[in-house]
Amino acid sequence: MRTEKRFTPKVLERFLREGRGTGSYADYTPWHRVSRGDPSSKGRSHLIVWRDRQRELLSDQEWGGLNFAALIPNLVDLAEQFPLNQESAPHDLSRWHVGEGLKLFPGTREIAEMLGIKHPTLTDGDETHIWTSTTDLLLIVRNQRERLELLAVSCKPSSVLTERAKELLLLEKTYWAQRGVDWLLITPEQYEKSVALTLRRTSPWGFDEPASATAMREACKVVHWAPWHPYSDVIQHLTDRFGGEKHRHEAQRALWQSVWRGMLPVDLRRGWRPHQPLNLISRKAFTSLNPILARRSACI
Repeated sequence: MRTEKRFTPKVLERFLREGRGTGSYADYTPWHRVSRGDPSSKGRSHLIVWRDRQRELLSDQEWGGLNFAALIPNLVDLAEQFPLNQESAPHDLSRWHVGEGLKLFPGTREIAEMLGIKHPTLTDGDETHIWTSTTDLLLIVRNQRERLELLAVSCKPSSVLTERAKELLLLEKTYWAQRGVDWLLITPEQYEKSVALTLRRTSPWGFDEPASATAMREACKVVHWAPWHPYSDVIQHLTDRFGGEKHRHEAQRALWQSVWRGMLPVDLRRGWRPHQPLNLISRKAFTSLNPILARRSACI
């Protein structure tokens, strides 16, 4: 049972003492965490170990967003529950790229005043405290010029998009726009449910220890050799090639990591039944199934 049921100034002070929202790569600590000491989220929470760090996701929507983000081939890092600066501060990319410069960008308090909306606050008795806004997923990607850039992603169910929620999303979107960063609002309307379900079912292999390049090439070769064969036959063939039944997990991991890394563009709308084939599609069609790769965003 959680020991703290709601947010209080003491809780937020503890977040600061613990270094929440600081660091990068494996040393990053999310602002909100899935722990007994934190107030619970409204959705189902998920803990997923990936790239040397436990990822802390507060809803099914964020889990889906992480799955889509993991398919991005030029993804360098990902920070969940990323806090937005309340006051003017250097560009957020500076923690990943030291030479980003010393220019200051407006914080959420200034932006809220500029937009004419009320900044989120925390009320404790007669006292009011400024609330720290966060972005669900902040992606660090390497662009075609080999430079790092940010992509901010908010993952929300359509049911929570009240007028006040839209104001807060506008605050978040403007924060990133001031920094020249693209911001996406991903709701269930931006992707097909069957695609999200396939990624959930295959995520244990997608987030598993990296398969070898040789194993993934073999998986690609088998699928291209038998494009209309049942999925169960493909896995059995790979299992046999890798040395028998004790290597079945290795076969699953090699195949699905080939898909997750974009080496094997298959139709992710497929069902779960083993007798169904892995249908190959064009890379353009594969990209269109992923709202983050396709840069699709809901309107606010």
